[in-house]
Amino acid sequence: MSRIPSVFARLQSEERKALVPYVTGGDPSLGALTDILKTLQDAGADIIEVGIPFSDPIADGPTIQASSQRALDRGVRPPDVIEKVAEAGLEIPVVLMGYMNPILAMGLDRFAASAVAAGVDGVIVCDLTPDEESEPWNRAAQAAGLDRIYLAAPTSTDDRIEAVCRAGTGFVYAVSRTGVTGSENQVPPQVGELVSRIRSRTETPICVGFGISSPQHVSMVCQAADGAVVGSFLVDLLARTWDSPEGPATLRQTVSALKEAAR
Repeated sequence: MSRIPSVFARLQSEERKALVPYVTGGDPSLGALTDILKTLQDAGADIIEVGIPFSDPIADGPTIQASSQRALDRGVRPPDVIEKVAEAGLEIPVVLMGYMNPILAMGLDRFAASAVAAGVDGVIVCDLTPDEESEPWNRAAQAAGLDRIYLAAPTSTDDRIEAVCRAGTGFVYAVSRTGVTGSENQVPPQVGELVSRIRSRTETPICVGFGISSPQHVSMVCQAADGAVVGSFLVDLLARTWDSPEGPATLRQTVSALKEAAR
């Protein structure tokens, strides 16, 4: 069973919010992924998103696109990422984030079963909408015990938000703005309006992502949401610093500061 609901229940009792860092599986190297995940956990992450490299990541901006391509150039494939998650043996929930093509190539049931066996708790499929075409994946994920996490954006209609809330479990991923991921774009103050629209339709926790790159951003979105997702900022940090002597310490200090702001 997914560990995600218990994390949000604990945080609520502590009057704290979730920090959800994202890293691309296989960048800066596949071999580093296990140590990166453990460092994130030790630094205070509550849930970790691990991206599965894909050649056409339409929801991602240049930073994550580049990291995904570097991983693909190294020959990283979905089973490799899942294997490294298993090796990490984390005590906190792990969510895989990716696109439908690699999951279909692996097979829905095989992918779901492999993920659960590796200690994965949920999956975000960025290009899958919560309508009839999602039913085969929903069935496979539910049978395996995986949370199905869907995205809602500021442009989502009320009907789409309703569908996201009905189909999704674990948490709702609230996209802070239109466009793609990227720390170079700021989080708009109006993100609270989207969170309110979602909150009126579900008791499922809500995490905000896209454009979050500082403790100030984390603090801002956590005034309304149950957690903050930090992606491109950390992907860029890892690409620049992980292989240096101070790399792990830099990551730990950065994530600790982000977590401190998640209140």
